[in-house]
Amino acid sequence: MPIKVLFIGGTGIISSACSELAIQRGIELYLLNRGQSNRSAVEGAKLLNGDIRMSDSARAALGDLDFDAVVDWVAYTPEQVQSDVDLFRDRTGQYIFISSASAYQTPPNFLPVTESTPLHNPFWEYSRQKAACEAYLMDVYRLEGFPVTVVRPSHTYDRRLLPFHDGYTTVARMRAGKKVIVHGDGTSLWTMTHHKDFAVGFLGLLGNLHALGEAFHITSDECLSWNQIYEIVAHAAGVEPKLVHVPSELIAALDPIWGASLLGDKAHSMIFDNSKIRRLVPEFRPSIPFWQGAREIIDWYDASPDRQVVDAYCDDQQDRIIAAVEEIFPKG
Repeated sequence: MPIKVLFIGGTGIISSACSELAIQRGIELYLLNRGQSNRSAVEGAKLLNGDIRMSDSARAALGDLDFDAVVDWVAYTPEQVQSDVDLFRDRTGQYIFISSASAYQTPPNFLPVTESTPLHNPFWEYSRQKAACEAYLMDVYRLEGFPVTVVRPSHTYDRRLLPFHDGYTTVARMRAGKKVIVHGDGTSLWTMTHHKDFAVGFLGLLGNLHALGEAFHITSDECLSWNQIYEIVAHAAGVEPKLVHVPSELIAALDPIWGASLLGDKAHSMIFDNSKIRRLVPEFRPSIPFWQGAREIIDWYDASPDRQVVDAYCDDQQDRIIAAVEEIFPKG
C-alpha cells in the first residue's frame, strides 16, 4: 500500500526532484502551496491551494486529511515550525524539517563533518535560525514524542542554479573575457550535490521509523575547490576563466550581503561523511559529477536568451572590488 505524503512547497530546486521521484515510486503525494512558483507542480501530485503561514488558510486546504509523512520545505524560523507542530500534531506519522548544513560549526574544527558536529554558525543569521528550529523540534520529540526527522542539505543544485551569488552574471563576465572574483585563494573545498542524487537519499527517509528523532545530511561525495568549480563552469560555457582571488573578509567589508554568505558558509571547506544516511538508505550512491551538472546548467541558460540575466549592480560590484584589490596589491 503506498504511503501518503504531504510536501509543503514541493516545486523548489530540491523538492521538485523529490516530488518527481515520489510519484515515480507510487507515493500518494500532496503538495500544499500558494501556486505562485515559476516551476510547474509534478504531474500526478494532488494540489492543495493554501498558505502554510496562515493557519486558517492551511487548515481549510487540508480539511480532514492526515499523512504518513509531512515535509516542510519552506520553514525558516522557530515560530514557523511551532505553527507546524500545532497543525500536524495529530495528522502525521512523521514530520521532516528541512534544515541546512550551514548550521554546522563554522568553520568546522574537524573534517569530514558528521551529524554529531555541533551546530554553531556565528556568521549567518539564516543558519542560526535553522539551528534554533532544530533545537525546538528535538525538544518536542523528547517531551511529547512528536515524530521529527531533520534533514540538512548542503549546496544542492539543479539545471537552473549556478554556484555563484550573482547567478548568470559571472558566466556573462567569463564569456566577455572579463575577470571574475573567487573568494580567498580558491583552494577551500566545497560539496556540490545534484538534486536528483539528493532525492534518492531523501525518499528513503519518508515513512521510515528508524529516522524518527534523528538528523541526516544528504550530500555528494565529490569535493571540489572553488578554483575547480569556476573552471568547470567556464569550460562548460566554452571559455577560459580569468580568476581574481579576493580575501573573503575584504569582500564582506565591501559587500556585506555577499560577505555573509561567504563567511557564514562558502569560505570554509565543507566535506561530509554520508555514512549515516547510507546505513538507512543503502541505495543512496550519488552518481552525477559536477562537470555533468555544469553542462546541464549552461545548456539550460543557453536554450533561451531570456534566462541569461545580468545583474547590473553585481556586475559593477565585481569591477569595483577587483579595481580595489588591484590598487592595494598591484602586480609587478
